[in-house]
Amino acid sequence: MPPPSRPGRRAELELWLNRVKPEVVGEAEWTALLKDLAPVSESYLRKLLRESGVPLAPLVEGVRQDSLDRLETSLLTMLDEYEAGKQTPSRQAVITAKDHARLAARKPEKRAEKDEMILWMITWLENPPLFRDWLRLRKKALGHA
Repeated sequence: MPPPSRPGRRAELELWLNRVKPEVVGEAEWTALLKDLAPVSESYLRKLLRESGVPLAPLVEGVRQDSLDRLETSLLTMLDEYEAGKQTPSRQAVITAKDHARLAARKPEKRAEKDEMILWMITWLENPPLFRDWLRLRKKALGHA
């Protein structure tokens, strides 16, 4: 007789959230989820958590790229984390997002927007303390100020 089938990751996450009932999914909960739902990719787990509606700590939520406004908010939040002493994880979150944007930029219909997003993330990575001022100037140059 075959072993019982395992529920899907979405169902497992829902069970976990109902059992643990976290007010916010922080770094400790993130680590526990990666272990409890293994094997699961970080990007897929992050997607499921975002869809669940449960509040996420900034380093768990990662960098959002569905619009320039969301990217701005995410990068400024990552900058706050960086300035609070979490340089390595905040840099890693931005690097991961930049890599995902590069993959998405391969699609011609997304290239212009993703290229702009990549520029923002590279600028953040090159000099986080100057990012706020750079972003203000960049948005003004784009006519978004």
